[in-house]
Amino acid sequence: MAKRPKRHAQHEEHMDESWLIPYADLLTLLLALFIVLFASSEMDAKKFDQMVRSFNVAMNGGVGVLDQPSPVPLDPMLQQQTLHKGAQEAEKTEEERKLEEAIRKETEDLKKLQTQLEGYIQSNQLQDKLQTKLTDEGLLITILDNALFDSGKADLKPEARKLAAEMAVMLVPHPKKVTVTGHTDNVPINRVEFPSNWDLSVKRSVNFLKVLLENNNLDPTKFSATGVGEYHPVADNKDAAGRAKNRRVEVAILRDLASPPNNSMNHTNP
Repeated sequence: MAKRPKRHAQHEEHMDESWLIPYADLLTLLLALFIVLFASSEMDAKKFDQMVRSFNVAMNGGVGVLDQPSPVPLDPMLQQQTLHKGAQEAEKTEEERKLEEAIRKETEDLKKLQTQLEGYIQSNQLQDKLQTKLTDEGLLITILDNALFDSGKADLKPEARKLAAEMAVMLVPHPKKVTVTGHTDNVPINRVEFPSNWDLSVKRSVNFLKVLLENNNLDPTKFSATGVGEYHPVADNKDAAGRAKNRRVEVAILRDLASPPNNSMNHTNP
């Protein structure tokens, strides 16, 4: 009987795939890194818990080079501290957002009052005697003394009383603190009624305040008057034009909230 020919063993060529193991480990670590970065971008209790679970799954679910899991134990105390800190930051951010919104609304409210006053100034052609300015402290109204008083006197002119009455009506919808401050130039005054510029500035501010408060809809507890004499000038007292600018009454409607620095709504009526 003829012998059957020997069948040669067939050898299949296989690629070395051992590189897949460290490659898979690398992908697992990258996935865990992206999960941590995403979760830490906006931390709260829910996302923190999701991050921990995802991180543990990523780290424990893969098989390392030594075919052993790689768990990362999480300190319960550290987790609690992190959650507490995240909650505090979230609460602080919410409070800041509410404060910014309140400041914005207050600024808009003062801006509306300023627009009313500027309309009155223009309709009565008082641009050279009254000015308004919105500042970090509030709305400042500057009235030159020749619009209110005769030289060296503290009694309001009839037209000044009308101005004060109109201003009082505008202030009613804005129940804020209001200060009235009298200023003079540096020319000495020595009269029986006004021994000094201090006395004149105080009397002028008080008289203007009294006319404002003739409006019974205003709350007197929110108003105050003071005089600073010649000691807060806005111009040089060396010439008549500068002294005229320094003789003034300032009415300040104060903010209830602190305004942010560099308020973009600051405005001066030229």
